[in-house]
Amino acid sequence: MFITEATFGLPVFHHPDPKAETRKLLTSLAQFPERTHLVGAYALGKAQRVIRLIRDCGYDRPIYIHGALAKLCDYYIAEGIDLGELRPATLEKKEPGAFHGAIVVGPPSAFQDRWARRFNEPLIAFASGWMMVRQRARQGGVELPLVISDHCDWPELLDTIREIAPQQVWVTHGREEALVRWCELAGIAARPLHLVGYEDEGD
Repeated sequence: MFITEATFGLPVFHHPDPKAETRKLLTSLAQFPERTHLVGAYALGKAQRVIRLIRDCGYDRPIYIHGALAKLCDYYIAEGIDLGELRPATLEKKEPGAFHGAIVVGPPSAFQDRWARRFNEPLIAFASGWMMVRQRARQGGVELPLVISDHCDWPELLDTIREIAPQQVWVTHGREEALVRWCELAGIAARPLHLVGYEDEGD
């Protein structure tokens, strides 16, 4: 038996190369050097992955982080993952223009309060698989959507099922129907596994 989530379990979801998405951020930074680039990324795992991707694309300047990310980033660093120089994204006692052209990473929820509005002409980016859905980006006021996901996309789900060749597949958390239907057409027994209290958000 194989149990899988299917957050992006629809044929439309084909996630692009995360480094290519990250380079969009650095291109924007070069085009708008006076603006603070605020990158929304969930605190556990996603933020650290985005920071590492930024480093892998050659960015070696300090990256500023919201206080909610500090302990988790410290943990990653202690485990040997190099995140480069990180500084607290606090505006108190900062010189005017201190964050011009800077990258600031924080939880998406922080971008809805006064903290985000105090930066210089903030350009809002958000790293999520859901940024492939343009309506979600517009609704969230995201100027620079970055399609970076920690979930499997449709081809990855199918490749995994083919590779392990299970006798039965249970599908949960997301678009169960499409993947269950694909399994049935492929001659694999499958059914949705409805878990109470779980929703298809939270990429």
